[in-house]
Amino acid sequence: MVNLLHLRTLLEVTRQGSFAAAAAQLGYTASAVSQQMAALERDTGVELFHRSARSVVPTEAATTMTRHAAKVLTDVEALLAAASRTHDSPTQELRLGIFPSLATYVLPDILRNPRWNTLGIELRVSVAEPAQTIQGLRSGGELDVALVYQVGQSGLAWPHSLERQWIGDDDFRVVLPASWGIREDAEMQAAQLSDMPWIIHHPGTSDALVIERLFASCNLHPRVVAYSDDFHASLEMASAGLGAALVPELALRRRPPGVVVLDVPDIRLARNVFALLINEKRTAQVQLFTELLADTLRGAPAPVSGTGAAAKAAPKRRM
Repeated sequence: MVNLLHLRTLLEVTRQGSFAAAAAQLGYTASAVSQQMAALERDTGVELFHRSARSVVPTEAATTMTRHAAKVLTDVEALLAAASRTHDSPTQELRLGIFPSLATYVLPDILRNPRWNTLGIELRVSVAEPAQTIQGLRSGGELDVALVYQVGQSGLAWPHSLERQWIGDDDFRVVLPASWGIREDAEMQAAQLSDMPWIIHHPGTSDALVIERLFASCNLHPRVVAYSDDFHASLEMASAGLGAALVPELALRRRPPGVVVLDVPDIRLARNVFALLINEKRTAQVQLFTELLADTLRGAPAPVSGTGAAAKAAPKRRM
């Protein structure tokens, strides 16, 4: 029999491209991942990876198995959730804190997903910035799960009693007014952007400090024409020709006309998205919800052209 845990690990290895990266996401050691994949090869009788000292490359059999494994695991999740709904407590109320862009662009897709109706969750939503959402967990009863983000090692803090689960990354992109005549996805160095007018975060916030350090390390000293912590306002001002801006990809899902997105290899930064969970509230239903959330965030269509290979060529900075 094939171990479902091994299939989950296979999916993560093919997503991440290495045993070590998959291990980091799953909370295993790289050796444990390697052993699981070796066991899966023994159970199936096929070679899944071409191994070398520097890399592991999935075989065609691994690619085929991954495609089918994703469907099998989805069906198993639906089966378990459906079974849980026939238990003494058919539905679970989940009081969810979520930040605005995730609520705008990801949560609606989850609610429209046929898998959502199998989870047996009655949702109560509070939309707020991460610091405010975490207070709802601290106060002991207002929220069960908080979906938050952290930029680099910014000053976001939460009680040690909470469990943190990584959901995904929301990459930042540099946008310019289209009226400036620079083509979409043009590659530029950060230093070339110094003379341009910029719309940036209000000084003093933890996110702003991370971005300031990143810009300084790239020799980018922006000429500031506006301060804005509202990414939609920043995009609209950029669209109107006021200045350049650094915005996350989630905000670009409602991208106004009149802006272009650059490829700036020097500037690689992401918002790391996490779920903070109260341990006693972490039921099978909640776990299935967070997995659906991670799948939806990963699987949402790219917001702009040029967010593929060129945008991913250099590692993101986590400062």
